[in-house]
Amino acid sequence: MKLGLMLPVKPDIQWPLAAQLGVKYAVTKAAPELSGLPDPSDFAALKTVRDRFADAGFTLYALEGDEFDMSRIKLGLPGRDEDLEKYRKMLLNMGRLGLKLLCYNFMAGVGWFRSRNDLKERGGALSSGFDIREIDNDVPLKITEEELWKNYAYFLDAVLPAAEEAGVKMGLHPDDPPVSPLLGYARILTSAEAYRKAMALSASPSHGITFCQATFRAMGEDVFQLIPEFGKRIFFLHFRDITGTRENFRETFHDNGPTDMAELLRVAEKCAPGCLVRPDHTPTMAGESNEKFGYTVQGNLFAVGYIKGILDAQKATME
Repeated sequence: MKLGLMLPVKPDIQWPLAAQLGVKYAVTKAAPELSGLPDPSDFAALKTVRDRFADAGFTLYALEGDEFDMSRIKLGLPGRDEDLEKYRKMLLNMGRLGLKLLCYNFMAGVGWFRSRNDLKERGGALSSGFDIREIDNDVPLKITEEELWKNYAYFLDAVLPAAEEAGVKMGLHPDDPPVSPLLGYARILTSAEAYRKAMALSASPSHGITFCQATFRAMGEDVFQLIPEFGKRIFFLHFRDITGTRENFRETFHDNGPTDMAELLRVAEKCAPGCLVRPDHTPTMAGESNEKFGYTVQGNLFAVGYIKGILDAQKATME
């Protein structure tokens, strides 16, 4: 099992802190609005990003999120074939530069979403949550689930050959929150059965799963049954926890939720031993701004130590 951390594409205090924690593998989003460079379909731009991490002692292992505007691809709009060609170039560039993993999603129109970020957690830490009653979800539907499934299959047919050629694994992240529709957009990856359908679309070795444990829990699924079922198709484990249901949940500290997180890592290490694991969506602790809720520094420091402690205690193989 590889321990990674989501780090900003431009160096800041999180970079030396991650190095001091002993984190070797970096995950980043290299979209132009964050990097100040062209998107990763440009080889020189992605090489610049890779080299910055290498110079700081990290292996840039994965890109995560939409690295450029994916609207035409997800919504099936004119111009999607041009965007898919850009996507293929990005995958080939990743392969040339040694990046092994792409964490992606197929959330159209609305990405991961929370209705509030001022929920009080342990000791007054601030956390985020979702309550469907707090949003106006009674709006006209812009795309159906059937249309999204067709667009997703079209996407896979277009990009998986390039991913295989590049030796890049693509880990599909679930819809967060896993409700459909959300703010006028259908969502399709909201259950384990949907994932079975998605995985059945291709047997490519590059086609797999980002197992965001808390999102699967929000679906009402048994994560301890799903990890053995999906097994080595799990390329990436997002390590976080929630309390509640898909329509009303809140983020919590990794040691403060209902899931046995030590058992989670034990099962994951057994069933998907080569996967990358990183902490995700930590509460905002004292002294930090909650502007980037879920991705502040101190919560990640706690989470990395927590993960390392569990893996050490279990004598798990950790890179």
